[in-house]
Amino acid sequence: MRLPGLDSLRAVAVVWTMLFHSFLVGGLGEDWAWLQRYGWMGVDLFFVLSGFLIGSQVLAPLARGERFSFGDFWLRRACRILPAFWTVLAVYLLWPEFREARGMEPWWKFAFFFVNVSIDYGANAAFSHAWSLCVEEHFYLLFPILAIGFARLRSGAALAVFCIALVLGGIALRSAIWLHFDALAPGYNWFVEEIYYPTWNRLDGLLAGVLLAVWKTCRADAWNRIAARANLVLVAGLATMALSFWLFRERTGLLGNSIGWPVLSAGLAMLVFAGAQAGSWIGRRAFPGAAWLAAVSYSLYLVHKPVYGLVEEHLGAVLGRIGNGYIVFVIYGLASLVAAALLYYAVERPGLRLRVHCQTRWMRRATVQAH
Repeated sequence: MRLPGLDSLRAVAVVWTMLFHSFLVGGLGEDWAWLQRYGWMGVDLFFVLSGFLIGSQVLAPLARGERFSFGDFWLRRACRILPAFWTVLAVYLLWPEFREARGMEPWWKFAFFFVNVSIDYGANAAFSHAWSLCVEEHFYLLFPILAIGFARLRSGAALAVFCIALVLGGIALRSAIWLHFDALAPGYNWFVEEIYYPTWNRLDGLLAGVLLAVWKTCRADAWNRIAARANLVLVAGLATMALSFWLFRERTGLLGNSIGWPVLSAGLAMLVFAGAQAGSWIGRRAFPGAAWLAAVSYSLYLVHKPVYGLVEEHLGAVLGRIGNGYIVFVIYGLASLVAAALLYYAVERPGLRLRVHCQTRWMRRATVQAH
């Protein structure tokens, strides 16, 4: 069952990320530079959505006392993620002109989802946006194990202590890294490589989404009571987002990179909660085209940066004479949408059908073995 509010948020996340990456091709101009500057938060919205949706998938059978199938879960994730990812990676490797930057890390760092913890960003920035997929893959590998452990432990206090320790530990770790490298002032992009990309520094959004899933799955009555006030939660979420804007007014500053991440994640979690409610302002219906944009958002995320580069290379001089950042961004965006649609219908969607086929065979085999 698709939720229009979550489709809208996913569409906002990918467009906002595209706005951020428009700096590669000149940006939107001064009037909307603030919106473009904060566009990196779109990835954090993806993290909260992923934590909530994947968390719900894992926790629902555990809450019913059913046995969780690691094989089925990882097979579904593989069919969802890998076909489109490996296709784009192959294009990056076989067609160097496709790259939005000259240098690129070795293929195996991408193939094994390792590039976010080992990258020379200054020299090898091509396909660097794959860092967020690495974080997601690490989450897919570790979260089911943790979920089963806490389900067997059956201790809300232990879960609370773990979550608090994770948040406080993240604040302490990022602060220590920031203070260390700021004092050394090394000649490389340490903010990206040491703070922004590594998985251990980017757990706040996933944790916020998982806690929403825990709340919905294990405290359904409380979830439903607050759902009646979803619009108040939405307003609170927007206010918290405004606070996170202020905390991250200097994106690479200590204030944002210490306490800013949990504040941002809390605000985004409130938006996701409101989006999951059919009666909220954003949950009643998706804006036109949001469902399709949400469906192709993964493919769009994968290809928009290299497509920006291709359009810039072949049409940049012409577009530069237009002088209107909005019109230029629309052109770049439309080119990205065409490439994303091609990837989605030719690769990603067949992968989703393969997932359904494999699940059906898996269930039939389990039924035969049970009898």
